Amino acid sequence: MSRFVLLLVCTLVLFSVIAHAQSPIKHGGKIDSRYDGFKYETVMRLQKMKVNCDGIKDKFKDACVSIEVSLHMPGMQLNYVRNVTLQVVFENQDWVHTHAPEQRNLSISTYDQTFRLGRMELITNARPGAWDTKIETLKASIPYATFKKIIESDTIEIQVGNDAVMLREKNIAALRDLNNRVLTPQNNATSETKSVRR
Repeated sequence: MSRFVLLLVCTLVLFSVIAHAQSPIKHGGKIDSRYDGFKYETVMRLQKMKVNCDGIKDKFKDACVSIEVSLHMPGMQLNYVRNVTLQVVFENQDWVHTHAPEQRNLSISTYDQTFRLGRMELITNARPGAWDTKIETLKASIPYATFKKIIESDTIEIQVGNDAVMLREKNIAALRDLNNRVLTPQNNATSETKSVRR
């Protein structure tokens, strides 16, 4: 009888640990994935997520900054990431200060390191002939290894030219959740097959 109770308790503990590990992280971001047949790649994306609407370092009071991050994986698989695309979106109700080409250099700072990632590219969703003065979207490609180093930090600051914004806890949690959806090979399965071959 005591063995049965012990087995029952161990089973309940195991199921509670598994259920806790599989519960979704509440960060407010939306993550989706899709296969792009034209580029032959799977894209896993954290949809546009607000970072800050308090202005940019007290320069523009009504400005909002958002990020969108995409992981690009060749073919139809989720275990190898070729590169990461970061989009930084600046929005304003009336007029947004656009960054001149020489003011589009991207650097991301963590608590102990600064990554200088080159010049961002201006992209627009405007129709031809239309000019939207309220939104500016800048895009950069980042190596996946660098992305993983960045999201390990508890403090992340994104700087574009002279404008900088600090990511909030929910933004960092969303980026980590995005990365956790990449399948990693299990080292245990590899070591077991090696020991069987011997």
